[in-house]
Amino acid sequence: MASKKAAGSTRNGRDSQSKRLGVKAWGGQNVLAGTIIVRQRGTKFYVGRNVRIGRDHTIYSVIDGKVTFERFSKQKFRISVYPSERKVGVAPKATKATAA
Repeated sequence: MASKKAAGSTRNGRDSQSKRLGVKAWGGQNVLAGTIIVRQRGTKFYVGRNVRIGRDHTIYSVIDGKVTFERFSKQKFRISVYPSERKVGVAPKATKATAA
């Protein structure tokens, strides 16, 4: 008889949960204020205009607008959000002139 258990299954079974990192809003996409744009470890992407960076390096928008990825070095990208022409998620108000 074997005096030792088979090592294959007893040493497995430990794996961390995935952290769901990556780009959440792509360039050209409209976002609302507070929307997470990128979740990252370290600064793979840098902050540009109208975005902030969180304690865990998460980049998020501070205004409603359109996301842009701007290259500012050979290998570095800056993420900015610029106000779009129309408001995101808001229906236009009906006036008396347009309702008639």
